[in-house]
Order: sequence, then C-alpha cells, then structure tokens
Amino acid sequence: MVNGRAGRREWAGLAVLALPCLLYAMDLTVLNLAVPHLSADLRPSGTQLLWIVDIYGFMAAGSLVTMGTLGDRMGRRRLLLAGAAAFGATSLLAAWSASPVMLIIARALLGIAGATVAPSTLSLIRAMFPDDRQRTTAISVWITSFSAGGAIGPLIGGILLQWFWWGSVFLLAVPVMAVLLILGPRLLPEYRDSQPGRLDLASAALSVAAVLAFIYGLKQVVRDGLGWPPVLSIVAGVVAGGIFVRRQHRRADPLLDLGLFRSAAFTAALTTNLVSFFAGFGVLLFITQYLQLVLGLSPLAAGLWMLPSSAGFIVGSVLTPILARRVSPAFVIAAGLALAAVGLGLFTLLGSAASLGILVTGSVVSSLALAPVDTLATDLAVTAAPPQRAGAVSALSETAAEFGGALGIAILGVIGTSIYGSQLSGALPAGTPPKAAAAARDTLGGAVTAARQLRGQPGQVLVQAARQAFTHGLHVAFTVTAAAVLGAAVLAAIQLRHLRRTPNPSPAQPWDIGASGRIGT
Repeated sequence: MVNGRAGRREWAGLAVLALPCLLYAMDLTVLNLAVPHLSADLRPSGTQLLWIVDIYGFMAAGSLVTMGTLGDRMGRRRLLLAGAAAFGATSLLAAWSASPVMLIIARALLGIAGATVAPSTLSLIRAMFPDDRQRTTAISVWITSFSAGGAIGPLIGGILLQWFWWGSVFLLAVPVMAVLLILGPRLLPEYRDSQPGRLDLASAALSVAAVLAFIYGLKQVVRDGLGWPPVLSIVAGVVAGGIFVRRQHRRADPLLDLGLFRSAAFTAALTTNLVSFFAGFGVLLFITQYLQLVLGLSPLAAGLWMLPSSAGFIVGSVLTPILARRVSPAFVIAAGLALAAVGLGLFTLLGSAASLGILVTGSVVSSLALAPVDTLATDLAVTAAPPQRAGAVSALSETAAEFGGALGIAILGVIGTSIYGSQLSGALPAGTPPKAAAAARDTLGGAVTAARQLRGQPGQVLVQAARQAFTHGLHVAFTVTAAAVLGAAVLAAIQLRHLRRTPNPSPAQPWDIGASGRIGT
C-alpha cells in the first residue's frame, strides 16, 4: 500500500475475499435443487424438510452481529479463516448426513460459520482500501460476488445432481475454503481493536434470539397465515430486541454502538439497504412462481429467464465506481431507487398469458438500478464507524439486508396470498370438491394440483381463474413495493443531501459523518 492507496497485494486479497462470498450465496440457493433427491434418500417429515431448507439462513442472520463484533475483538482475518475451516468441515458433515436430524444440525452449523463471511470480508475491505474511490470499486466487486454466486449456484448444482448424489452440492465448499485457508494468511492483513474489552455473551445471546425469533415468525406468517405461534414468535423477537437495546445503552463497552444511529446519513444508508432487499426478495418470491406456475415453464427455463436480472445487477455494480466519481452519492442512490421503482412498476403490466418481454425489461431495469444503491449504501454504512468497530457495523449492514428480505417475503407474501384467495373464491368452477377448493384457495400450486384432479373443462377453468387471481395479487404487491422504493428515494434525497467527499479524505475516515447527518467539513 502506497500513500494510502491499495496495491497489487490488496487487489489480489480482494479476489480471495470474493471466493467465500460467492460460495455463501451459492449455498443459499443450491439446496433447493437437491430437495427432491435428499427427500427420497433421507425421507424427512414435512417439518424436518422445512428446517433443512430454512435453518441455514436463520442461523446466519441471527449470528451476524455477534460474529462482526467478535471479529473486531479477535481479529477479522483470524475469524474469517476460522469460519472458513469450520464451513469446510461442516460441509463434509452435511454431504454425508445419514438422517434428517444430522442434516439439520449440519445446516445450522453451516449458517453459524457462514455468518463470519460477510462482516469479516466487508470489514477487511474497509481496512484494505482506505482510498474512497478504490473502496467503492472493491465493495462493487464484493457485492457482485454475492450476485454471481446466487446466479450460478443453481446451474452448478444442477450439473452436480445430474452426475452425483445430493450431498455433492455441499462439497463445492471444500476446495473454495481450502484456497482461502492457503492464500488468506499470505494476502490478507490482520485488523483488530487494540482495546477490545470483554465480549458481552448475554448481549450476543439476545441479538441471536431477537433476529431468529423475528425472522422465523415472519416466515411462518407467509407459510401458514396469521396465527398465535408466528405472532408470539415475532413478539418474542421484538421483546428480546428491546432488552438488547436497553442493555447496550447501559454498558460502557456495548456489543453494538447505538450512537451510530444519531447520524441521519448512517440511518438512511441502513434503511436504503433494507428497502432494497425488501424489493429484491419480493421480486424473487413472485417472479419464480409466475414463470413456473402461470407461464408453465420448467425450473431450468425459469432460471434461464431470470439470468438477465443477475446480469443487470452485475453490470450495475461494475458501473457504480464510475458513477460515484462523477455524481454525488446522494443523487446516485435517490435516482437509482426512483429508476428501480419504474422497473418494479413494469411488473404490474404482466398478464396471465406470456409477458416475458415485460418481465425481462422490469427485472433488468430494477436490478441495474439497485446495484449502485446497494454498493453506495454499504460503503456509507461501513465507513460511518471508527475502524476498530468496522466488523460490528458491517454485520449491522448485513442484518438490515436480512431483515429487509424477510419483511419483503412476509409482507408482500401476505398481500399476494390474501388477494389471491379472495379473488379465487368467487371464480371456482361449480362442483369443485371442498378439499380441492380449499387447496386451490391456499396457493397457486395447490390450484394447479387440484385442476389435475378435476380434469377436463372444470380443471382448465380452475387453472385459468387461479392464474388470473395470482397475477392480480402480483400487481398489488408490486404496486406496494414500488411505492416503498419511491419513499426510500425521497428519504435518501433528504437525509443524504449534504453528503459529499471530504477534500482531503483521511485513510481512517474518508466520510466525515456528524450527528446532524452532514458529511464533509
């Protein structure tokens, strides 16, 4: 590193950091393809299968804040390498799981190990690239690696499942983590808080409990509708979160420095991240069903039609550093959100017949627009804190993204499901058996299955009515999403209007963020 600018070693280190990020995103998506194969082999119950699929994301989200703070204390490189070793070893355990319970435990351990990836890699980037322009480029590469992992995960998983058993999808982690363990100590520097203080285990437990309970409750609302179990889970999460916040205010050395939220710019960055992932997960929730159950495409064909969206996000990430050099970050974020709302609005034009041109256009516009938003919001958030707290703030940024995704699935899922059920109730063919009618009103997939049982004209009428009802629910859900994204654009324009680069940025603090939210001298 020369004169505060990264050199060849730092850029090579960034390539190494991209590997676990790529793998982390792949592991979130690849298992869905393996579900039929492992179900036939392990024969899990319905509840066990849900936990096999969900427990990884639950444990990763719940452990982020703790892992980010732990990295600040023990060293970010050390935590990343320890997490990589644990991830590789646990992947072997998952690959050769002999029972559903064994696989659930392995997936939970993978989630905990995976939680070391995002905060450690992002906080290392914060330290390795003190120059603000180089750091923006590095964060663009970091975000692109997640997007690329999500895009290629199903493709690589499909190839592996074509030739090998279901456990092979977990073995992808072993060579990747081996490369990280070999090259990491040579290319990645070590950073830690010189005066870390004691790790507050009670606060760590509260943060995990709050996130797990809240996200679990939201997902149960989507799956089973409103009821006492998911509502109590959400309430428990809110209560645990309240106790966590109160404890942070009282401690001299808190797990999470809540004083950061006094900065309007920092709060706006986290809110922007949350809304962006709210929209992104909402798109995935509806578009995957639309392609397969409304248009009748195969899973492979649906995946291929969604690749342009991933390509748009990657292109947007690559263009972000160029935009950031020429236009103020506040304008890029606000304009990106406004353009994303336009792309989301195009989804309201989708019909129950083939509308692939509109779908691809909307997907590409929204993903292309959100890529700079995610990059600059993340950049602003991680540079808001002192360098010794970078791990905790990186984890907080990722947790906001997790919450945004969970809220998107829950809120938009409830909206779409409610409208779908009410629309379909009055359009069911006469003589539909009660059991088939109940299944059809529950989900579009249930309606397609019920239609096969009815056959003939009644079955065709049911499928057409169900597809129209689902499409109407999709329209309302994306109208709400576009409105939320426009609201975030207004918030960003107001809260970040004073944001500017400092004339002579400090390597430790390129953004000067005051309590008023003004950035600059």
